[in-house]
Formats: sequence, structure tokens, C-alpha cells
Amino acid sequence: MFRLCPIASGSSGNCTYIEADEKRFLIDVGISGKKVIAGLESIDVDPASINGILITHEHSDHIKGIGIYSRKYNIPIYATQKAWDKLLGDNMIGAIKEENICVIEKETYLEIDRLRILPYGIYHDAVDPVGYIFEYENKKIALTTDIGTIDERILSFLRGMDGILLEFNHDIRMLEAGTYPFPLKRRILSDVGHLNNDDAAKALIDIYHPGLKWVVLGHLSKDNNVPDLAYITAKQALEEKQVKVGEDIEVFVAKRDEVSKWFEV
Repeated sequence: MFRLCPIASGSSGNCTYIEADEKRFLIDVGISGKKVIAGLESIDVDPASINGILITHEHSDHIKGIGIYSRKYNIPIYATQKAWDKLLGDNMIGAIKEENICVIEKETYLEIDRLRILPYGIYHDAVDPVGYIFEYENKKIALTTDIGTIDERILSFLRGMDGILLEFNHDIRMLEAGTYPFPLKRRILSDVGHLNNDDAAKALIDIYHPGLKWVVLGHLSKDNNVPDLAYITAKQALEEKQVKVGEDIEVFVAKRDEVSKWFEV
């Protein structure tokens, strides 16, 4: 069994669970330890059974509960060396046992039994941000959030997926008309900010193929997006290319403050 479940997804906190048979990982823990434990238990996953935590980058909505969770269950944490330098140098997650500090390299597979995990570099205003591709028994799942732009290099990683969690962070018009200060708007709209609905939908069209079973729209902004708008943007883009949502592909918006559902390939 190879499946994924978003525990929380949005600008207020992110955590995703993925499993391949007996191997179980969390991608980020940007919510409280209490909340992630409750989320895992709600989907019948023992919080102590996690094999490791994979960090995408060091922003607080992705690392808030990582140190607490690792210390409670003695769980390894995986991040790039540059990310570790920032996390430990600035004491962002507290004391971590040396044996639980695991360094990964971009575009180099982490192999754990039959599960292969590929971190790949993305564009975001963090020290060394990555997305992840998970491969198990000829199936592939990608996680791509907190990314300001998707270029041909990123697309080359994302083609051939069986499932993907893809950032649909904001609607440009809502952001521009909203109350955020100008510097923050400029940051979000930049090439190292967050992916807007329209650009995310274009990327989805580019990587779509008949084997792509589902796309989870993730990391929606609380203030500059609404789930229905993100969903409609993705649906319209797909159907303009004669891809039928509900038949050819499932489109689902990840829930912000509660567990979503299982997605299997």
C-alpha cells in the first residue's frame, strides 16, 4: 500500500503523512505536537511508528512541532546541510539527538527498503528549500509546495507522477486587493514566494498524463484564496484540455485545520 494523507495544509501550518507498506514518514510538522498526534490517531496511525520526518524548509509553518515530536518519539529528522545549519544555528527546533540529525542531498535518493525518496531544489525564500518525490513499486507521488515558480527543471521532476500535492496558494486578484502590506504582497508574488492558482493550474496541465490519478491542492492562503476558487481554477484548466475531473482525475482541496483523507496510488 502506497498512500498519502494531509494532516494540515495552509499558511497556518503544514504536515503531510505518507506510507509505503510499513515505512511511514511525515513531511514537515508545522502544527503543534498535540495536533499532529491527534491527526495521526484519527487515521489509525500510531504516532510512535513514524520512521522519519522530512523537512522542506525552515519556515515556522513547517517546523513548529518538529523538535517536540522528534524528542517525544525519538524520531530521525531529514534536511539538507544548509537547512540544518540554519535550524541548529538559530536554535529553531530545540535540542535534537545527534543520531536523529540526518543530512540529505538534493537530487540524491534516500533509500529505505523499497521506498525511494528524492529531494529536489525548489524556488522559495528559505535557506535551501526542497520538494519531495516518493517512489515505491513503480509508483510515484510528489509534494510541491512553497514554491514561487515552476520552470522546466521543476516540471521535469513532476512529469510521470501517479499523484501530487501541489501548491495553489493564492488568487492574484484577491492578494492585490487585500490588506497585506506591499512588501509582503511583493514577496508572495515573487519567483521565490508562493504559487498562484493560475500558474499552478498551468503546471498541472503540463504534467497531466492518463496515469495521474489525483491532485491535492495544498497550502492555500487563509486570506488570499478560497477552496472553491482554487478547485474551479484547476477544474476549468483540466477540462479545457478535455480531461474530465471525477473520471480521468480526482481534484481535492486539502483542508487547512483538520485531516483531509487518504489518497492512494
